[in-house]
Amino acid sequence: MNYFLLILTAISLAMDAFAVSICKGLSIKKTNIKVYLIVGFYFGLFQSLMPVIGYFLTYNFKDLIMVIDHWIVFVILGIIGINMILETYKEDFESIDDKIDFKTMIVLAIATSIDALAVGVSFAFLNLNIISASLIIGLITFCICVIGVKIGSMFGNRYEKKAQLFGGIILFLIGLKILIEHLFF
Repeated sequence: MNYFLLILTAISLAMDAFAVSICKGLSIKKTNIKVYLIVGFYFGLFQSLMPVIGYFLTYNFKDLIMVIDHWIVFVILGIIGINMILETYKEDFESIDDKIDFKTMIVLAIATSIDALAVGVSFAFLNLNIISASLIIGLITFCICVIGVKIGSMFGNRYEKKAQLFGGIILFLIGLKILIEHLFF
């Protein structure tokens, strides 16, 4: 996986957290730099840690399933991407309160980074430097979430579903690209 695809993956993984960040920006009456940094920190940290966990859980078994690794990557990214796409069509989006305390943010950060855990599993098959990849994912997520809080505080929830749809499409297409590369090239 090259850096361009890694950056696209990071952006796609950040879309759930971006959508939640927009909601946080909407719900908090008065945002400031502290709010931006707290939201960005939690989401960036967990989006960075989860691929590492997925990678190391899988790394020891990669030789056994190297023959079908491209299918595993495609299925994982495809399921996550399709799920993100389908969620954009649900009518009942959860309302998010204005709390940014530890308990609230840890739950939101874990919930929005489960897909990053699955992507970490796929990274084990791609012989990727997991530390640099996770740092890139975390940094991009941090920046996107800071922007999300700002957008939420300025513009409302017009972009929430579009961000999630975009992320889902990108993840699915990256999985498809990896499958096609392994099957035909």
